[in-house]
Amino acid sequence: MLEIDTLSRPGIGPISLRVADGECVAITGASGSGKSMLLRAIADLDPNSGMVSTQSGARAAMPAPEWRRKVAYLPAESGWWADTVAQHFDTPETVDLGTLGVPPDAMAWEVARLSSGERQRLAFLRLLSHQPEVLLLDEPTAPLDEDNTALFEQRLHRCLENGTSVVLVTHDPAQAKRMAGRHLVLADGKLTEAAHG
Repeated sequence: MLEIDTLSRPGIGPISLRVADGECVAITGASGSGKSMLLRAIADLDPNSGMVSTQSGARAAMPAPEWRRKVAYLPAESGWWADTVAQHFDTPETVDLGTLGVPPDAMAWEVARLSSGERQRLAFLRLLSHQPEVLLLDEPTAPLDEDNTALFEQRLHRCLENGTSVVLVTHDPAQAKRMAGRHLVLADGKLTEAAHG
């Protein structure tokens, strides 16, 4: 469960939103409308005001690193800070690479050799290794081809079945329809229900 009450940051808000356990809410909007900024505010990566909480408690009541493990943000371009893939995982031997079509020897790879699609899939697995309660996904399948997008969505469905709450930013209306029970549009700093059609 993700509960957002009057979240504001420059150009966005106040926004209130509730995402239930196992629910996916898709957010679309024009380029530059602030979709990424909204996710970063929820994750408390940028200055913002308002109340945000999960079943584990309020954001204000826990250290930032703990919050970001529970409310995990996958940016459009993931960050990598060490030389090899395995160095980015607490327990690399337990990661099920095959669920996202990543070769079994990928943990030994140099990060520099990863394609953008491999980086994205491995970054998603890295988030999942912390067993987050909420996923904030920013155009997560943009660098993926059709087959790998399907694998990503299958893995995301498993997260939803396990009760994870998901906020999915996407430019693909078909993906929003496939994955989300609700489709919202961000415009002029406000969220509104998308028109059906």
